[in-house]
Amino acid sequence: MGARHTDPVPLIDMSAQHAPISDELNAALQRVLESGQFILGEEVAALESEIAAYCDSGFAVGCASGTDALSLALLSLGIGPGDEVITSPFTFFATASSIVRTGATPVFVEIDPIDFNINPAAVAAAITPRTKAIIPVHLFGQCAEMEPLWRLAVRDNLAIIEDACQAIGAEYRGRRAGVLGTMGCFSFFPTKNLGAAGDGGLITLDDPDLAARLSQLRVHGDTGGYQHTSVGLNSRLDALQAALLRVKLPKLEDWTNERIENARRYDMLLTDHGLDHLVIGPAQRPDRRHVFNQYTIRVPRRCRAQVVETLKQHGIGCGIYYPVPLHLQDCFSRLGYRMGQLPMAESVAGEVLSLPIAPGLTETGQQTVVRRLAEALSTSGELERRQAA
Repeated sequence: MGARHTDPVPLIDMSAQHAPISDELNAALQRVLESGQFILGEEVAALESEIAAYCDSGFAVGCASGTDALSLALLSLGIGPGDEVITSPFTFFATASSIVRTGATPVFVEIDPIDFNINPAAVAAAITPRTKAIIPVHLFGQCAEMEPLWRLAVRDNLAIIEDACQAIGAEYRGRRAGVLGTMGCFSFFPTKNLGAAGDGGLITLDDPDLAARLSQLRVHGDTGGYQHTSVGLNSRLDALQAALLRVKLPKLEDWTNERIENARRYDMLLTDHGLDHLVIGPAQRPDRRHVFNQYTIRVPRRCRAQVVETLKQHGIGCGIYYPVPLHLQDCFSRLGYRMGQLPMAESVAGEVLSLPIAPGLTETGQQTVVRRLAEALSTSGELERRQAA
């Protein structure tokens, strides 16, 4: 098992990723500073081209954040008041807030109990004449089940906007996230698999007309010469962020493979420590490439808070993504959802716990995480309860 590791294990250690490429990052920053071109421009155009090639999309349009990517995608399709957009309640807040900002109504449906992604059967049951789009979320880095959604989209003339903000490089049946629907939306928040030094986002697509419209909407709807045919957003990607991302993009596959290997090792360690009967590790569908933006397990609800506190006391980083499903958030109370309406999403939200998995995490670090997890579960009394049962 190797030497015991007693140092803290942070949930995310950005310095471990940046230190080996610091010279390249500094050179990229200096290049932009010397150019004097800080908003959009050549750096952003180059990044768009490189991301499009990586995702195998015809076009890519950079913007200010993953949240804005979702908002711009909806705006470009003309979705607004009176329209409904079906999505998951178990995701980051921006998935739903982007719908609300257009004036449309989010319709939350149940999730799959295995991979936590949207349940296609629940989507089918929720479609009404007002439905205009589906936003599947490729949660934690694993693509949603897309084929049934494609059939629904064709049958009912619906757009599919992929929330791929956690899933750059993920694949569904050999195709990359970002080309599995009408548009794919990505985030470059620093903790993402491909992260900037601040906010950033991007939309991938194959439709040239929609790409042109997105390019206008991100600059207030300006068609040139201060002529505005629509009201857009101020959502331009900074050249500094694009330059940094261009340094990181060629490293992404190596970093992704490191995450996948870390996940495989966690699976083994959980079994080695006898925890596989007590915690549920993340499932990986056989027809998908899971890129593990998070390694998320399920622990018994009754002891999760104590487990989290114990891990943090020992310097083990962990996170809960996400503790309250969106249909139960106060700001969406007007939609009329009630506790018990989406029981799988509610159950999962009470049990999930994400462990460190980012590149730079060592094998001994992972051993420490799992050992401390076992100790935390023992302290909570959960191991004894299961053994007695």
